Amino acid sequence: MKKICVIGLGYIGLPTASVFARAGYDVLGVDVNQKVVDSLNEGKVTIEEVDLPELVQEVVAKGKLKASLQPEKSDVFIISVPTPIHADHSANVDYVAEATKGILPYLEKGNVVIVESTIPPRTMDDLVAPIIEEAGFDPYKDIYIAHCPERVLPGRILIELIENTRIVGGITPEAAKKAGDVYRAVITGDVIETEAVTAEMSKLMENTFRDVNIALANELAKISARLGVNAHDVIELANKHPRVNIHLPGPGVGGHCLAVDPYFIIEKAREESPLIAESRRINNSMPHFVIEQIKRLTCELDKPSVAVCGLTYKGNIDDVRESPAIEIAEMLLADERLDVRIHDPHIHEDQVNFPLHSLEEAANGANLLVVLVDHNEFKQFDEAMLLEKMATPVIFDTRNCTKIEDERFTVYRIGDLKHLQAIQ
Repeated sequence: MKKICVIGLGYIGLPTASVFARAGYDVLGVDVNQKVVDSLNEGKVTIEEVDLPELVQEVVAKGKLKASLQPEKSDVFIISVPTPIHADHSANVDYVAEATKGILPYLEKGNVVIVESTIPPRTMDDLVAPIIEEAGFDPYKDIYIAHCPERVLPGRILIELIENTRIVGGITPEAAKKAGDVYRAVITGDVIETEAVTAEMSKLMENTFRDVNIALANELAKISARLGVNAHDVIELANKHPRVNIHLPGPGVGGHCLAVDPYFIIEKAREESPLIAESRRINNSMPHFVIEQIKRLTCELDKPSVAVCGLTYKGNIDDVRESPAIEIAEMLLADERLDVRIHDPHIHEDQVNFPLHSLEEAANGANLLVVLVDHNEFKQFDEAMLLEKMATPVIFDTRNCTKIEDERFTVYRIGDLKHLQAIQ
């Protein structure tokens, strides 16, 4: 293995390409976005990830990583493109299909083709292998085809790409071995070989497990609001049981995994997945639940001013894919009764369709400050500044992350809304 071609230079593809380049391989990164290609060839990145800018600058300077709009002949092709969902929540595998077709002119017998994109069960067997077969190759003998789903945490991607266990599913045992050896050359974690469909399902179930657990916590938050109970206290005490680990409630579930992957299972076995489907419904309902609480908190004001803090789907990243915070912000902006100003220190205005403000601008004259993301910047607010700027020092923390010490603030948390019962 001398040369690797990585198709897709997003949140997973670019770090993956950089890690292989650091290990000494010649890596070509391919993307359809000219800006991404040009930036990478200049040693710059267009996404936010810890230590990635420094690594990219290093490997590009050494000539081990370059970018192009077109693939080249390589020993290994790694496909890491998005798999979004259609309006009906079915998987959109068009990007995977296009990426596979895009490498066909450069394929040779003995090459390894790995799909890291999260995909529905049987995509490798029913989509990827037939495309390669139509090009004249025997996908079970000529080309080693495998699925190796990414399983990393934003903010720790470069660490977890090296240390995490990798599941490698081949459409043949030989393909699993060849693809597994690709990762064994660079990672310290275990590499487990299996069938392609098993690897596909393992990734989906990892994220579905988390989505279902979060749905339980979010349903508990709704029940607690009705009963006047502090859900956070309930969860803390319940989790003292040695075999209980309830997750935390929040404003919804976002990102490219938890908010999407369960649908890939549902579409393949709809009648057999009512629990998964209901969990998706519960988590999708949380932005509306948040809006309801904001309306209750501001119902006595004619033209309330609301400061919204956070737009990404989780803290300390710049990723807004499937973010419930975006949905909440858009619903608030559509309410003509409200004066809404939005702040997120990790987001640029070209990522959203509305203006952004500094924290001071957002807080100025605000009757309510709503925390939608657990950025570090929001865990320790400048309380003196907020007290000076806000019209009324009231905070609605949907992430249970703020640490407010000044007793002049009134803080509501998504799992502790019992004091709202008196507000009609």
